[in-house]
Amino acid sequence: MALTISQNKQQRDRPVLEIRNLTFGYDQALLNIDAFTLAQQESIAVLGPSGCGKTTFMHLLTGLLRPDAGSIQINGTEITTLSEAKIDQLRGQQIGIVFQRMHLIPSISILDNLLLAQRLARVPSDKTYAIGLLEQLGIADLGNRRPTTLSQGQVQRAAIARAVAHKPSLLVADEPTSALDDKNARDAIAILKDLTIGNSAALIVVTHDERVRASLQRTYDLTTGQ
Repeated sequence: MALTISQNKQQRDRPVLEIRNLTFGYDQALLNIDAFTLAQQESIAVLGPSGCGKTTFMHLLTGLLRPDAGSIQINGTEITTLSEAKIDQLRGQQIGIVFQRMHLIPSISILDNLLLAQRLARVPSDKTYAIGLLEQLGIADLGNRRPTTLSQGQVQRAAIARAVAHKPSLLVADEPTSALDDKNARDAIAILKDLTIGNSAALIVVTHDERVRASLQRTYDLTTGQ
């Protein structure tokens, strides 16, 4: 069924991510988030020192953990009540993750890593789009090489390409600049922002790297809730 103009506008206006009254903890609350929203083409740095719950926050919003209470909606879908199978499906199709440790498969080429990401997300394989991503990231000539033959900066770019190969609406990057020098850190954040805007997605960078703070539109400190 074709969407009406009104339905299309509602989809554009709806937040990509909306969190309300979220709590998670063990004996006491580790995380307590009253309100957190993120719109299309918006980027935010989630900040805080080690041990403040940044990784837990990332696991909650990607459905790897379930909160004690509260709501997490991705494109209007409440993920806290989904079955594990449905969460896996939503994560695979709507969320792209750039891990702190690059989980590229070392035994296959960079291009094949991207095509595999598309298949796992159950979206049509699009080799032309995957090659275009590598071109956009400046590593088109490395597509047939394996991850173990690349430099750290090249592996980071390949990991970013894989995270967006299936055109997710929410892109989450976990400490993407922690092992990079200043130039590669600036390049990585610029690439993430460009891909977020180009795909009408939303970007969350979970980090303690102060270099990231000024590069994104907003910041959210988990220790203060602001």
